[in-house]
Amino acid sequence: MTQIPEIFGSRVFGDSVQQKRLPHDTYKKLKAVIQSGEPLDPALADVVANVMKAWAIEQGATHFTHWFQPMTGATAEKHDSFLSPSGDGVIMVFSGKELVRGEPDASSFPSGGIRSTFEARGYTAWDPTSPAFIKDDCLYIPTAFCSYTGEALDKKTPLLRSMAVLEREALRLLHLAGMPEVTSVTPTVGAEQEYFLIPEELFKQRPDLRYTGRTLFGARPPRGQEMEGHYFGSIQPRVAAFMKDLDEELWALGVMAKTEHKETAPSQLELAPVYTTANIAADHNQLTMELMQRVAARHGFACLLQEKPFQHVSGSGKHNNWSLVTDSGENLLKAGSHPERKLPFQLLVSAVLTAVDRYQDLLRETVATAGNDYRLGAAEAPPAILSVYLGEDMVRVLEATAAGEKFKNENAREMEMRVPVMPRFKRDTADRNRTSPMAFTGDKFEFRMVGSSLSVSDPNTILNVSVAEALSEMADRLEKAEDREQEIRAIIGDTLREHGRILFHGDGYSAEWEEEAEKRGLCHLRTAPEAYRCLTEPKNIALLERFGILTGHELRSRQEIHFESYARTLLTEGRTMAAMARQHILPAGEAALRELGETARMKLEISPRLSCRLEEMRGTEISNLCDLLFAGITVLEQKLAAFPAEKGGEEQAFYARDQLLPAMRELRASADRLETLCPAALWPFPTYSELLYSL
Repeated sequence: MTQIPEIFGSRVFGDSVQQKRLPHDTYKKLKAVIQSGEPLDPALADVVANVMKAWAIEQGATHFTHWFQPMTGATAEKHDSFLSPSGDGVIMVFSGKELVRGEPDASSFPSGGIRSTFEARGYTAWDPTSPAFIKDDCLYIPTAFCSYTGEALDKKTPLLRSMAVLEREALRLLHLAGMPEVTSVTPTVGAEQEYFLIPEELFKQRPDLRYTGRTLFGARPPRGQEMEGHYFGSIQPRVAAFMKDLDEELWALGVMAKTEHKETAPSQLELAPVYTTANIAADHNQLTMELMQRVAARHGFACLLQEKPFQHVSGSGKHNNWSLVTDSGENLLKAGSHPERKLPFQLLVSAVLTAVDRYQDLLRETVATAGNDYRLGAAEAPPAILSVYLGEDMVRVLEATAAGEKFKNENAREMEMRVPVMPRFKRDTADRNRTSPMAFTGDKFEFRMVGSSLSVSDPNTILNVSVAEALSEMADRLEKAEDREQEIRAIIGDTLREHGRILFHGDGYSAEWEEEAEKRGLCHLRTAPEAYRCLTEPKNIALLERFGILTGHELRSRQEIHFESYARTLLTEGRTMAAMARQHILPAGEAALRELGETARMKLEISPRLSCRLEEMRGTEISNLCDLLFAGITVLEQKLAAFPAEKGGEEQAFYARDQLLPAMRELRASADRLETLCPAALWPFPTYSELLYSL
């Protein structure tokens, strides 16, 4: 039996290892640096580096790398060995300078114009709050990444800045609201990860999966998820073996993988971790995605992390569970049995309502990608309209507080199963709303719009800073108030009046909600390019500049990166579709026609009186579809040829959305219909039935 406590964190240079191996004074100074955020002294860095190197070598490491998260959305690393020449031999060396700073090529990563090809210098800087770890016989050092001129070129730097800002403003408010004992507030995140597993041999036979991570063609299978039998279903032994292997890999790296189960669609699964500090959660989620794909390959699977790898069934998201925790471990967003008595809790909930309402567009932008556009609003994920679900009771708590009235909890009752032997327990005061993009679930807010392939750094950066702004304004009011409790009530009442439009407890999938949201004046940014435009709205630049998260220049560069990434994604998908259709699908249709013609000739050879009506009807339908397919290929290839490569990213993105996407849809419709008519033996790719039902 594997001993989980012995495995957990065994490859991490975490607090227990630091406390055991570092000199006592060094350990205390390092902890003080982490807690205060002050610069690391070079002499201290040298001691830490030397101890870290010795530990890493004992773990079998021969190299080290600064591990960072560039604007590609993935991670990056460059491995250097510990070797250094010494006389006729070598010694193993790792200095404080090497620990603290690295120098990758900043011009080779997306920069949105911040770095040109001839401006190559960039820096990685150690993030001491996220522990180093061993993977593939290499010491991984989590770092931030910036340009030679100081601009952030990664996703971690803004996240770290936003965490510091949120802590500062939260402490101001809490001290004024009757919690002077709190000395630190940390945003915590638990990122649930959805994914698909399919047999690797089938994956390799699909060019669309290999090049884009999603299927671009595929007729509806006879059975999808209509029977609702996959969700929480029994896990096959082969998949269970993969999950066990993955858990042990993650546990060794300190990732608290907790829950795993089958998801809604066939071959879809989910892994959920225990929450941790936001920046560490972002690091852990990147590790989780990487290890999912690596471990899957060892077990003969391909792991698909794209948001919509299969049409006709649910796509994959990443539920971002966000909360705030104090230095004593208290969850500030835990409602408890008497939320009406917890005024600081109600202020924090009010701050979230304010933040989400003010910055709907910015939150939507953080989850905007070509892949997530296929998923959002598709009756399986939240719509592309931001709203908040609190539950009727929590709204009544806020209303009662604002009015100075006593709250009576009418929904607090025991759950009666009407089976004598069954245990009794108190039910929650509110149901859950799976259609809500931002749902309060009793001790956290669950942001459900994040796509499965995305980094959680961007949405948490915006959540942190937008909530920090609301907390700052509340603290300003309390500082001036003569009666703080009365002012708290006024703040909550003002929040409900000014931002109550963001509350919605109904069916987010319904057409009625779209109409209602429009009446309320809520944003409905249906596609990614629309959302990207919002990044440089004056109010959004003002927010991020005011709190020192990103400058207007940095935001414009990120906007350009997003536009370019969207356009390139659809360009790759369009080229792949055109090639698959011309080289494989059209020939399959022609082969089906030949087969029908041969069958008809054989019939006539047997007897001129035999009817060839069946072959004629099938042949006509297939021939017509081949004509449509060829026309669709031609149109798509023309659109691809006319792609405005010399234009800016914004024009490219809107061209891809308005020209390439419609042509791709038309081509797919013809190809998918042709698939249903071609003999199975002639179809060139594994079908949805094979891909989704082969585990």
